[in-house]
Amino acid sequence: MIKEVVSVKMAVDECLRVKKNVLEPQVLNGEEKRICIVTGTHGDELEGQYVCYEINRIIKENRDSLKGIVEIYPALNPLGVDSISRGIPMFDLDMNRIFPGDEKGAVAEHVASRIMEDIAGADLCIDIHASNIFLREIPQARINVNTAQDLVPYARRLNLDFVWIHEAATVLESTLAHSLNRIDVPTIVVEMGVGMRITEEFCHQLTAGIFCVMKDMGVWDGEVITPKEPIISRDGEVGFVNAEAPGIFVPCVEHWRNVQKGERIGRILNSLDGSVEQEVCAPIHGMLFTLREYPVVSCGSLIARVLGGDFE
Repeated sequence: MIKEVVSVKMAVDECLRVKKNVLEPQVLNGEEKRICIVTGTHGDELEGQYVCYEINRIIKENRDSLKGIVEIYPALNPLGVDSISRGIPMFDLDMNRIFPGDEKGAVAEHVASRIMEDIAGADLCIDIHASNIFLREIPQARINVNTAQDLVPYARRLNLDFVWIHEAATVLESTLAHSLNRIDVPTIVVEMGVGMRITEEFCHQLTAGIFCVMKDMGVWDGEVITPKEPIISRDGEVGFVNAEAPGIFVPCVEHWRNVQKGERIGRILNSLDGSVEQEVCAPIHGMLFTLREYPVVSCGSLIARVLGGDFE
């Protein structure tokens, strides 16, 4: 059942509408668990769109296996998705920096407040993001250290490659995930792929994991896979690689592989005079879990992240 979460009239007869699809068992007993799948907070992150489609499709084809309530929010920032804008068009705002919002505030804050109100009370929320257009990320969960005890058991079942437990930071206080966790809605942030693209392999991987979690919760009783065991970084060292010169970055290693400290992972080239501006090398030994996707770089541009340690 398609429901409207919030609607705000805009200029020139336009309307900002956030919608969700509510999937329920044919017979309700009042004790069903409820899981929310949200995405589209940033309009240039599209991996979650395919995940929403797949969850809808699988449930519709196996409706008898649905024992709980699944609510799918494919576009929290519909204007951004429609215009391929990361933030909310016209307002020049990053939607994931205005939660929990304000019912009586400006348009964006009002929308954020209504989204919070709608998701409140859910047993679990999975907040799906992609990277931006510049970086490619492996399928991973990002969890604040303050919520790790509650969220890691869910994250381990999501069929992801990596769970990154990070320290608290002030900027996180205005995100959807932080705001929902504060009102006791367990919320996991998933990052994968690259902006403005859909990586089907990653989407199928996460979709399979979501059904595993749904089965654990009693929301789903159909067949599920045995999810992969992710690498969990609780206090592991993460090495950051930044460009020391402007130019064109060309990688020479594959994403999601082991690298040695000092190993070359790419070069920054000068197209004007044919020189090599920088031999880009791994700062530590470990797993390359973030890699530059967009070739043009400036001084300081993030090139890669390496998780320190030995991995198979």
